[in-house]
Amino acid sequence: MGIVSRGFSGRRRTTDPDLPPGQYLTEDFPVLSAGPTPHVTTDRWEFTITTEAGERYRWDWAGLHELPVQRFTTDLHCVTKWSKLGTAWEGVSLDDLFADVETAAEYALVHSYGGYTTNLPLGDLLDGQAWIALRYDGDDLTPPHGGPARLLVPHLYLWKSAKWVRGIQLLHDDEPGFWETAGYHDYGDPWREQRYWGD
Repeated sequence: MGIVSRGFSGRRRTTDPDLPPGQYLTEDFPVLSAGPTPHVTTDRWEFTITTEAGERYRWDWAGLHELPVQRFTTDLHCVTKWSKLGTAWEGVSLDDLFADVETAAEYALVHSYGGYTTNLPLGDLLDGQAWIALRYDGDDLTPPHGGPARLLVPHLYLWKSAKWVRGIQLLHDDEPGFWETAGYHDYGDPWREQRYWGD
């Protein structure tokens, strides 16, 4: 069911100290998706945080841009073993989105346009660890890379950084997402090679 774009190539170097075990460097930015690419216009886009009590916090495209937009540089690591170092992004920190959210939840289930989901501990979305990314390398995000907005959680394998993000559901109990129900690791730490269940 997976779709892999053309141009999936890399330059293998395994001695770089910034590379997690089992990864190789690529200059490309490969595109991998679990289905068709959604095309969501900014006038239709919205993002919601829904608490475990059912309270909803909502931002449309204009409302999201009223929050501070940060520029940051980070490394990306895909479960398919490619890594891209020093990537430049612009986006809104999840800390700003959660500033007024009252919750006792410990887990988050991220939802995307197109039906994709992925799960994370809520703590991995806070404290400067995650963003709603809007621009990559100076340009607006294109749909193949998750545009108009994607989640970016770069300290975990890239499948946790849901493309075409539309919301986060807060939960008391962990609930696996799309790839996690198919056998991928529940957490996905690249430095511990947590690719699949049992890793």
